[in-house]
Amino acid sequence: MQLETTGVFSMAVDWLGFGYAALVASGGLVGYAKAGSVPSLAAGLFFGSLAGLGAYQLSQDPNNVWISLITSGTLTAVMGTRFYNSGKFMPAGLIAGVSLLMVGRLALKMMEKPHDK
Repeated sequence: MQLETTGVFSMAVDWLGFGYAALVASGGLVGYAKAGSVPSLAAGLFFGSLAGLGAYQLSQDPNNVWISLITSGTLTAVMGTRFYNSGKFMPAGLIAGVSLLMVGRLALKMMEKPHDK
């Protein structure tokens, strides 16, 4: 079954990517609200914005994974190190785990063959 388009270009929205971006940004906001941590707020908003930009780019072009991959890879390394050193799951372990899942998801997207349109 082939769907007909009416001149409107349709694309898949990267909902998982936008959800990840929201999680990262909200983590920075919570860190600031609970502990008054300005570095947590700045880092959360910075990396959340980058993740949101990456999700937007991935929604526009499914092959454009680089900003998302670099952002989630950096957060995996940084928060994974913090989790390893502190042993505390929140927030470092959670963000490291979710970021690692995003890296895996993006790696799989890179290995997909392009679809014929």
